[in-house]
Amino acid sequence: MSQDSKVKTTESSPSVLTKARKSLPVLDPSGDYYYWWLNTMVFPVMYNLIIVVCRACFPDLQHGYLVAWLVLDYTSDLFYLLDIVVRFHTGFLEQGILVVDKGRISSRYVRTWSFFLDLVSLLPTDVAYVSLGPHTPTLRLNRFLRVPRLFEAFDRMETRTAYPNAFRIAKLMLYIFVVIHWNSCLYFALSRYLGFGRDVWVYPDPAQPGFERLRRQYLYSFYFSTLILTTVGDTPLPAQEEEYLFMVGDFLLAVMGFATIMGSMSSVIYNMNTADAAFYPDHALVKKYMKLHHVNHRLERRVIDWYQHLQINKKMTNEVAILQHLPERLRAEVAVSVHLPTLSRVQIFQNCEASLLEELVLKLQPQTYSPGEYVCRKGDIGREMYIIREGQLAVVADDGVTQYAVLGAGLYFGEISIINIKGNMSGNRRTANIKSLGYSDLFCLSKEDLREVLSEYPQAQAVMEEKGREILLKMNKLDVNAEAAEIALQEATEARLRGLDQQLDDLQTKFARLLAELESGALKIAYRIERLEWQTREWPMPEELMEADDEGEPGEGTSKDGEGRAVQEGPPGLE
Repeated sequence: MSQDSKVKTTESSPSVLTKARKSLPVLDPSGDYYYWWLNTMVFPVMYNLIIVVCRACFPDLQHGYLVAWLVLDYTSDLFYLLDIVVRFHTGFLEQGILVVDKGRISSRYVRTWSFFLDLVSLLPTDVAYVSLGPHTPTLRLNRFLRVPRLFEAFDRMETRTAYPNAFRIAKLMLYIFVVIHWNSCLYFALSRYLGFGRDVWVYPDPAQPGFERLRRQYLYSFYFSTLILTTVGDTPLPAQEEEYLFMVGDFLLAVMGFATIMGSMSSVIYNMNTADAAFYPDHALVKKYMKLHHVNHRLERRVIDWYQHLQINKKMTNEVAILQHLPERLRAEVAVSVHLPTLSRVQIFQNCEASLLEELVLKLQPQTYSPGEYVCRKGDIGREMYIIREGQLAVVADDGVTQYAVLGAGLYFGEISIINIKGNMSGNRRTANIKSLGYSDLFCLSKEDLREVLSEYPQAQAVMEEKGREILLKMNKLDVNAEAAEIALQEATEARLRGLDQQLDDLQTKFARLLAELESGALKIAYRIERLEWQTREWPMPEELMEADDEGEPGEGTSKDGEGRAVQEGPPGLE
């Protein structure tokens, strides 16, 4: 190898190491990788939380599977160590931006209480096996300090699962199981301390047939603890002080557990009812209203069937209220992903700007019609257009029976009535009767909402009006002469408006000039009056005023000289 190649290799080595360090990923705390790592950490934490205490209280369990426990212990320790490494590579948000600088991440982590707990939970307490023996699992109790990681994983699962209420119930049942498990282990340990079979309260003597088996020992202890913590009763009376203290502690724990369970279940039920109320309208109020006003049974049955259809088929009619807490931009993206394909099928909205369609999507109102219900009737004033999302509607005659056509999903009607097209022979009146054959889901777009959106997009409004004229021409419902007359009238009106605007500008200019001249004249008059006032003060005073001045103090604008004579004063600089 040449010297140059050696130099290049030496120079490239630091860069390779630097790249290797940079290749270690920084995890986003809200990302998928971090989420799945938290799920993985559930297993070693639950292992230590459940198995270690069980091995400490049931010696047969510890002695019978020692090799398996050692393998599982050090496997969980390996996961604990990896979790610390993950912590050093988990970013954090600062000013809303994810920090990926590993130096800052490490500095921040080592100053937290979590780092101290993680470090203590990995202290090599197993070294004491050398003197105490390998059958002392209580040396691993420091592994319980990693329990906050379990709570964090459960919180993330609850926010991501599609069934949060069911997850809360399952989590509550797990907590109950852990509490009863710990209590059963402590009961068996206390029974061993006091002496098996010493009285009816402690665990029976293992010398009795059947009570020596490990499974029987655990199940008996678990059953006894369940009776105590559920306050069901039918438990032997304690005979010793230690037993009394254990029972009192369990009763207090049972009271707190009962309150926690009731509160959690109440919260779950309330959340479920709140979710139903947010998604579906409250039918109880409507039923009470109809009952108070004696609505006929047939109409009441239709209303109840409509509510039942929404509930069974998970139909929503208040999407705006459901999404109202989202930021406006995020709400628009959700609505676009759900409804944009439906809106883009409408002919007059094709080739429109994407931003226009996004704003229109937010204006769509979902509506559900029952079988036989009219969506619109001939001659009605058209204030909205409809897009069929699901179901079938029929164009029927005035008798309501004869069908001219059937409209299916993806079709639309009423779009011409919400656009003011000049020369439209039908005006803004409906030209047909539309009736729902079954349950039909429609999107409604009102004229006011369309007008509000189009006011910001004049070019799109012109394009939509042009498409509407083409549709009316094909339907022979566009009066060209009337359209031309209306256009001419509109142009004349606009010309008059422009003339009035010009005249108004001229009047404003003249008024401004007159106002300026008035202000200038008023200012000149004020100056002249002030000058005359100062000039009149130099005139000789009448004798009456002189006598009054000699008797009293000098008046305003006068002063006395050294001999007591009044002297007229003037403004500075005026002689």
